[in-house]
Amino acid sequence: MDKKELRRHIRQLKKSYAPESLQQQSRQILRQLSSHPDFQQAEYVMLYASLPDEVQTLDFIEEWKNRKHLILPTVVGDDIIPVELTADCPMVEGSFHILEPQSNQYAGPLDLIVVPGMAFDRQGHRLGRGKGYYDRFLIKYPEVKTIGICFDFQLLDEVPAEPHDQLIDEIISL
Repeated sequence: MDKKELRRHIRQLKKSYAPESLQQQSRQILRQLSSHPDFQQAEYVMLYASLPDEVQTLDFIEEWKNRKHLILPTVVGDDIIPVELTADCPMVEGSFHILEPQSNQYAGPLDLIVVPGMAFDRQGHRLGRGKGYYDRFLIKYPEVKTIGICFDFQLLDEVPAEPHDQLIDEIISL
């Protein structure tokens, strides 16, 4: 299956689950993330504001925003720009209907990057939505630990990969 076919297949699988089921799975996945040693030790964590068909992170962000420095991606042109979520930072729907913090670009350290994906494999390959935003972003942070989070049906034996695709260090799923 090529990348385009696999994306279509995963979209169909997502539609076969009730939103409540995906929300329940999301809570379990994020519970695993919150107890992960790399998350517990991290001070500066890059998360993402989830779309409806992704592991649901919005409540998790609310839970942790006063306990860690949370950095969220914003899309500017063809790039992800990291922005720190502060107490007074408004969130506005940005490109691709994703909530984005409205503040200045964050240029400080990152201890952990939590990455969404359409699919992952056990070797760390990730299939995104096809625009390459995370590949271009992650190449700038080769020393930062990356953890992909996904539903169990998104963790596959093999995901099609190309040389420019950035590997994810670890995957958390059910």
